[in-house]
Order: sequence, then structure tokens, then C-alpha cells
Amino acid sequence: MLSMSTNNLSYSDQGGTDSAVEVGQETTPTSSNAGAGFGLFSVDFKKNDDLKEMLESNKESLKLEAMKRVVGLIAKGKNASELFPAVVKNVASKNIELKKLVYVYLVRYAEEQQDLALLSISTFQRALKDPNQLIRASALRVLSSIRVPIIVPIMMLAIKEAASDMSPYVRKTSAHAIQKLYSLDQDQKELLIEVIEKLLKDKSTLVAGSVVMAFEEVCPDRIDLIHKNYRKLCNLLVDVEEWGQVVIISMLTRYARTQFTSPWKEDGVFDEHSERAFYESDEEKTRDETEAKPYMMDPDHRLLLRNTKPLLQSRNTAVVMSVAQLYWHLAPKNEVSIVTKSLVRLLRSHREVQYIVLQNIATMSIQRKGMFEPYMKSFYVRSTDATHIKSLKLEILTSLANEANISTILREFQTYVKSQDKQFAAGTIQAIGRCATNISEVTDTCLNGLVLLLSNRDETVVAESVVVIRKLLQTQPTQHSDIIKHMAKLFDNITVPMARASILWLIGEYCERVPKIAPDVLRKMAKSFTSEEDIVKLQTVNLAAKLYLTNSKQTKLLTQYILNLGKYDQNYDIRDRTRFIRQLIVPNDKNGALSKYAHRILLAPKPAPVLESAYKDRDRYQLGTLSHTINTKASGYLELSDWPTVAPDLSVRDVEVIEPLKEWAPSLGKTGKSKPAKSSDEKFYSDSGEEEKGSGSSEDGSSSSSSEESGSDAESCVEKNSSQSSEESDKSSSQSEKSSSESDSERKKRKTKTPLQKKTVKPTAKDGDSDENGNVAKEASSSSAEESSSDSESDSDTHTDSDSGTEHKKKTKSKAKPKVEVQSTKEVSLLDLGDFTPAPVTQLKSSVLSPSLLGDLEGLSLSNVSSTIQVSGPAFVPEKSHDLLHRMTGKGLSAQYQFPRQPCLYQPTMVSVQISLTNTTDHPLEQIHIGDRSPTGLNIHCFNTIECLEPDASVTVFMGIDFNDSTQAANFQLCTKEDHFSVSIQPAIGELFLPITMTELDFRKEQGKLLGMNESSATITMAAENMTSQPISRPVATVANLGVVPSGQDNVHRFAGKTASSGAVVLVTVELRESSTALITINTEKSVMGSMLLRDLKQALAQA
Repeated sequence: MLSMSTNNLSYSDQGGTDSAVEVGQETTPTSSNAGAGFGLFSVDFKKNDDLKEMLESNKESLKLEAMKRVVGLIAKGKNASELFPAVVKNVASKNIELKKLVYVYLVRYAEEQQDLALLSISTFQRALKDPNQLIRASALRVLSSIRVPIIVPIMMLAIKEAASDMSPYVRKTSAHAIQKLYSLDQDQKELLIEVIEKLLKDKSTLVAGSVVMAFEEVCPDRIDLIHKNYRKLCNLLVDVEEWGQVVIISMLTRYARTQFTSPWKEDGVFDEHSERAFYESDEEKTRDETEAKPYMMDPDHRLLLRNTKPLLQSRNTAVVMSVAQLYWHLAPKNEVSIVTKSLVRLLRSHREVQYIVLQNIATMSIQRKGMFEPYMKSFYVRSTDATHIKSLKLEILTSLANEANISTILREFQTYVKSQDKQFAAGTIQAIGRCATNISEVTDTCLNGLVLLLSNRDETVVAESVVVIRKLLQTQPTQHSDIIKHMAKLFDNITVPMARASILWLIGEYCERVPKIAPDVLRKMAKSFTSEEDIVKLQTVNLAAKLYLTNSKQTKLLTQYILNLGKYDQNYDIRDRTRFIRQLIVPNDKNGALSKYAHRILLAPKPAPVLESAYKDRDRYQLGTLSHTINTKASGYLELSDWPTVAPDLSVRDVEVIEPLKEWAPSLGKTGKSKPAKSSDEKFYSDSGEEEKGSGSSEDGSSSSSSEESGSDAESCVEKNSSQSSEESDKSSSQSEKSSSESDSERKKRKTKTPLQKKTVKPTAKDGDSDENGNVAKEASSSSAEESSSDSESDSDTHTDSDSGTEHKKKTKSKAKPKVEVQSTKEVSLLDLGDFTPAPVTQLKSSVLSPSLLGDLEGLSLSNVSSTIQVSGPAFVPEKSHDLLHRMTGKGLSAQYQFPRQPCLYQPTMVSVQISLTNTTDHPLEQIHIGDRSPTGLNIHCFNTIECLEPDASVTVFMGIDFNDSTQAANFQLCTKEDHFSVSIQPAIGELFLPITMTELDFRKEQGKLLGMNESSATITMAAENMTSQPISRPVATVANLGVVPSGQDNVHRFAGKTASSGAVVLVTVELRESSTALITINTEKSVMGSMLLRDLKQALAQA
């Protein structure tokens, strides 16, 4: 024994002593070394004996020290159950600190040592009456931890008493105990529901989360218990602890889906913002109602959305995720996007949090791409990301891909394919395949890139490329026999079974397109048949059968040989397939009828596979739940119900007004009696609005004035816009001091004048906060938005607008004719964090890459463009003009536009547009100018206002438009003094370029940088008139604003340009070949623009 102790001395130094010191005990060499002898085995007897002696001593200090050490052992995960008898003796100690530690120990081991714990039941019952709230709560916690059915009545009685306790902490503990008792004895459900109903009425924020958790465990279907407490829970939500917030939000999400009608209705004008009614005139309101019946959101529905919105700033990721799923499932579609910024912020957290958040974003991005498109950079893969994080980001990037951003995404994917993480590289290739099927403009580009990957050294990349190419070729096989031939040549070098099987399937399926290669591949497979994997053997048998049917002269013997090999294969699947194929294709007396259909069976046209996201069907589960994460229904999952077609009675949520409120009325100068029952709705909302602002005095004023105002108009308020009542209460709360003594008739007069008053009243910062949709801040920032030429606001500007609304309001008032710009609908909220400002990108709008991003992209440094490359004059300017505004539509104002192909004077990234305006009326047209424009963020340099255009007079003006390298139309209003006409300028793809000059050497150097997915080509049959040099330059220059590059070869013609907005180089090569054919090659990083230009050039050169 001594030697054993000595040998383990080093262990004692590391294990015994350190653990003792960490727990806070003073050790002696004797106890430490003696205990170390047993440290390698189950229990340290000596040390535990020491603790037992300390627990049984008469000194409180020793007992307290021992309990600290014991709790420390439990915290480290060590077993201290054998100390239970010694600990339980101290349960009746008068020392509060000691008693609390004893209860901590008993909660942990009461379930394991039930018999000993039962001996102390009387002590726990006495402790339930202890004056210290912590002792009462601890006693109830221990009592509910003893899992013995015999004490259920005692637990039930204790829970009922604790539910009426003065301390909210004890009431919270009783809510926790309800769940434990229910799991022990479900027959107590009805009695427990009574306790839950009582605790739901509790006004303490400490209790709210715990009782809702008990409600979810015991009776989640008893929605009727929530009705009267719904508004209270919504208002308490901000102050509840984070764990409780998650539980309450989840419960309220389910509740709202059963009590409110869907805000996603398509058939009608949506009027979810009740605040808008405050600023509209009566005439506008009446006109809107006659046009279409708007959807009116229930005020309680709006209350829930309004009170959960601040929680998006919570530091707890679970709370943010809960609010996000609530908005996703409950909010109108045009409001869901406010959660985007908060979700992106969570991607800075640990990888566990990232995984859950990215899963939910992946589900969201499938249905609503526009939500996350401005934050696309946040989903770029980092080298430090784990594989599962990379895969999710890849999934999201693929879902966000559209015609505008596909060039950027494909460049990212090119880098990802080179990753050392093979699983991720394979996933990237699948993503390229999905992009190719979803966006037809880049299908050929992606196919060419995947074919290049077949030469990769990595087998995994090659195999995945083959599989994806096979799926893509199924969509349009007629055009790609060359790719099938190329894959057949690489067949010998490919060793991955799935890739070999895919090539064999392709050759077999399209064997008629490669009649010379297919038999030779079958011959090679006959040699190696016995050594192949099972999946390859099956496809070899299929290939043999298909060739037998289409080319039996060359392959009959080979087919018989392979079928004989398969007949005796070790795998029974291959044996069965061989027998089936033999009977199907080789006719005999028995199966003659079936063999007639062999060709139709084996060579039937197959539908192309649909490449879909793995997250497509996950939206059937509620976001943020375990079931959504594992994509299967977990136990305890509660499904969200469908929206009711008819809204249930909203009066079930009405609560009686508290009686003492009547005593406050005289202090505010009220003369008439209010009707508290009828005004409860308005008073509730004004109170909640003031609670958010945090002012107690104004809360009193709002409640009294709103109840007075609703006294005579209660019935009409219910019939009117239901959300308007809350807004009127906000209005009255802000003017409570002035309006409390006014009559109802004066109030009505003032209400009709409100739209005029809003231009002169100075809103405070609180007003800006109270407006859910940032209406006040919108108007406040309108003047600054008009003065600045920038189309996007920075977040610092947004903060300034919301904080100093007074100064901006003065600017608005000083304007003679203030314009409310349509595009400034950006919401002003506390969530506008500076480093999350997205560029104002729409779904179809091409994103302009910053030079820093381009520099970071591997192998794509555009800054190395030769200094000899310069913008030149246009080679040809077509005189064709397009109708902008017809004289009939424009009430006599006619407008035409054309592209002069000159560099824009206003801004280098803009395209110059020449507009001819003609007045065909018999009277002058005044103040012709450009009005509102779309899409939001469109950068237009408008022409100066034409003060007067005489009859039959014409004027030519110039505009600059930044199309952002996209053919998306620029929509704007052409306005006169009396009228506004919506017009649209649609650029041809060739007008988005600027011609550049370069040498042939520079051309080839730039072309070498733009290969792979950046290259598009096509072979065409040219018209005979276009086969010489001069006729070729003319149609190319007509289609696109490109410069001619000198060429040393007669049959090769080169053209160069750059995109006006981003400056991306565009290189066009036309190579004349024999028999009136020509190869057109376009190299540009803007692959979508390249595909569109190729289409136009093919059409122009093919016709005379």
C-alpha cells in the first residue's frame, strides 16, 4: 500500500491537491497523499471521511466549510451521494447560509436517495413557512424533486400555498414545481390548471416566463387561459428574463395563429400600419376605401409585433431567433425584413449558434431571396469555418443567386472548388449545377467550367463534376455531344465508381449521338468487368443492352460476353439484372411479346432531374425549433395552426379597468364621467405606448384623456379602423395637457386638421420611436434626401434623423413645396447598426463590386489592366430612336430617346441618354421635369427643369443613368405642372459598354485572365454579305458600343470595351472559318452580360 501511495505521488500533486484548492479547502500533505492512493479508483474514502466529520461537528463554521466543498465537488461533476446522510442531518440548521447549501445538495440527490429524503419531509414542510423567501423556495424545490407518488398530495398543497406567496421568487418556484408534479402524476392536471390560471394573472415579470413554461408543458391546448392575459404578457415581455422571453414568444406565436386572420392576403390593399391613418386626409381615406377593401390588422396583433421588435437587439441569441421566427410566421410580408439585420449579426457568434441561425436563414432565403441579398457578403465562406458551416453558407448563396449577382457568386464558387476540404468542394460543384439549372443565362458557362474541372487532379472534384454534368446534360442533350465525347476520353483516368457509372449512363442514354465511341467504351468495360464496383457493373449491363438494341452488328458478341459474366457475379442484384436484360432484349419463343417493347423500355426519354435545395421542405416546421433543425418531428413539437378564415371574437381579450383609475380624473381637469368598460381598449394601448417611452406622468394623462375621448364614440371606434384607436390614443397622450379640458366636438375639428398640423408641430425623438414604421423620421429626412445626390442613406444619418427630428422638421417646413420621395421608405429603428448598412440592392439589380473585393478574389485582379487601354470614341452611332412617351398618352407631350454613345459628363459610371421633347398641343407646357423613380436607389442625373415649352416646339436634353451593368429598365416619372407620366428606358445590352482601344498583345493578355466560366462562345452560319472585314465590324458595332482592336490575322476580328458602371473588360473575338461559319467568343467576368451579348451578336451576324 505504501509503494502504491508513493508511486501515485505525482497524481496527488495534480489531482488531489489541485481539486482541493479549487474547492476552497486547506489541505495537509497527510490527507492529500493518503487520498491519492485511491484517486485512481472509485472514491477517496479518507477525504470523504474528513467531510463527514466536519458535517457532524458542533461548529457551524466547519459545517459551512464542508458544505462549500461538497457543492464544489458537485459542480465539478463528482459523485457526492454517499454524504447524503451526513448532509441531511443539517437540514434543520438555523444558519441561513448553511441551510441554502444543504438545499442545493438535496435538490441534486433527493431523487436518488428518496428513502432518506422522505425522513426529512416534515422539515421541508416547516421550511415552507420560513420567513426567508430563499428558504421557502428551496424547500419547495427539494420537495418537488422527491419523485415518490406517495407525497403527491403534500406537493400539491405546497404548490397551491406557494402560488399565493408574497414573494415573486417563491411563486416562480411553484411554477417550476408544477411541471415536476405533472410529470410524476398526470391525474393532477385539472388541479394544476387552476394553479396555472391563478399564476397567469400574476403581474410580476419574474413569474411570467415560468408559468408560461408550465402552461406549455401541462395544457398547451387551453388557449382560453391566455385571452385575458394576452395584452399583459405582451407588455411584460421586454422586462422578463431572457429564458422566459423565449418561452413566451413561442407560446404567443401559436396563440396568434389561432386568433388573428392572415396578414398575407393577396386580394386587397394592405393597410397594416395603423399609424398611416393619422397623417391621411379624410378625402384620401375615402378614396382608398372605395378602390379596394384594405386588410385591417387586429390591434392586438400589432401590439405583439410592436412589443417584440425591441428584443431583436437582445444579447441573447435565443431571444433574437425567437423574435425572428415570430415575425416570419406572423408579420406582414413587407415587415419581415426587419429581422434580417439581427440574424446576420448572430453570425458573429460561436459556430453552434451560427449553425442554427444559418439553417433558419437557409429556409427563409428559399422563399424570400430579397431579404438577405443585400447582406450576401456575410455568407461568403471563411477559411476558418467548419465544414457544416461552409455547407450552409453555400446553400444560402445558391438560393440568393439571380441574374444580377450570379457573376459574383460564380467567382466565389471558383475559389471554393480549390478548397482542401473535399466535402465542401464537392458541395460547391453541386451548387454550380443548381445555379446552372435555375438561371438559364449561365447554363453554358457553368457547363464549360465543369468540363474544365474534369482535368482536375482531385478525384472527388472530378467525380462530382461528372455527376453534375450528367444532370445538366439531361436538360439539353442535343447540344452537347462534344462534352460526352470528352468525358469518354477521360474515362480511363477516372477511378471513382459513381463518376464512372455516370459516364457509362450518359454514353448509353445518348449512344446514338456517339456511335463510334460507345462500342469502344463497352469493349474496355468488358475487359475490366470483374474488377469493377457493383454500381459500375450495373451501368455496364445497361450500356450493353442499349447498344445491342441500337448497334447490334458491332456489339452483339460483346453484349453476350458481358451478360455471361454478370450471370455468375457474386452480387445477386447484378445476377438478377443480367437475367432480366437477357430475357428482355434477346427474343425467344417464351418472351416474344415483351421483347417488342425493349427499345421503348430501355431508351425511353427520361425527365431531367430537378436540382433542389435540401431545405425546400423544412418550412413545414416552425423556425427555431428542434424539429426544424433535425428535419423530422421531435417529441413535444406543437404544430402551428393555419390562420382562421374569420377572426374570432376580439372581445375575449378585453379586461376590466382597474377601479382606482377613477380617482385620478379630477386632477387632470375632467368634468364628465368616463365609461371604463367601453374605453378599455384605447386606454390599454395608450398605457402600453407610454410604458415603452418610460414616462409615468404621461401614462396617467394618456389613459385619462383616451378614456374621455372614447366615452361618446366607443361604438364607432369599434366599427372603424381597429388600429386607428391605438393611434388616436397616442395622439391624445402627446397632447394630454392641452386637450384634457376640450369638448368632443373640438376634438373632432382638430382631428380633421391634423394633416396640416403635422407640418408645423415639432416631433420629439419619442414621436419618432413611437411610429412603428418610421413615418415621422421619413418626413424629417426627406429634405436632406432631396438635397443630396446620393441614393442610399448611411446608418449614421438614420440615427441622426431619429434623434434630432426637430431640426429636420424645420428644414421641411422651410421648403416651399416639400416632396415626399417614394424611395425613402427605409425604416428608422434602433436596429440600424453602423456596420450592417447594405447597399440598396433590388432582386434584379446588378451589384457593383468594390475594388477591394475584386482585389481579394483570387486570380481576378482587374487592376493590372494595361495603361495603354483607354476609352475611345464610338465606332458607330446608330440613329434609331425609341418612344419614351407617346403624344396621346402624354396629353400632347411627346418624348423620344436614343443612346448617343458618348461618355457621360455627369458621372463616369452613367450611360448618356439623349431625350427629345416635343409639345404637340396648342398651349405652352410648363415645368417639365423628372419626378419619382424606381427601382429604389436608381442613380439618375436629371435634366434641368424646362420652365416653358411653346406649342409645336421641340427641345433636346441629356440625362445620365447608372444602369448598374443590368438591362433592368429605369422607371421614372416625366412631369409637367399639371400631370405626371410614368415612363421607362430599357437599354439594349450593347449600350451598357464604353469602347476602349488596346493592342493585340494587351487583348490576348486580358483574354488569358478571363477563361473558364468567364468565357462564352458559339458557332454560327453567317450571311454571305458579312464574310468580309468591313461588313463584320458594322453589325458588331451596331449591336454593341465596342472599339475595334487591330488584328494581324485576316480571319480574326477583335473588339473591346468595358462596362460603364463597374469597368469590367468585355472582349469579343469573331473567327471566320470555312463554309461560311464563324466562331464568336466573348470573355468577360460579367457572365450574364456575356451570354446576352452573344445572343444579340449571333442574331446580327446570321442575317444579311
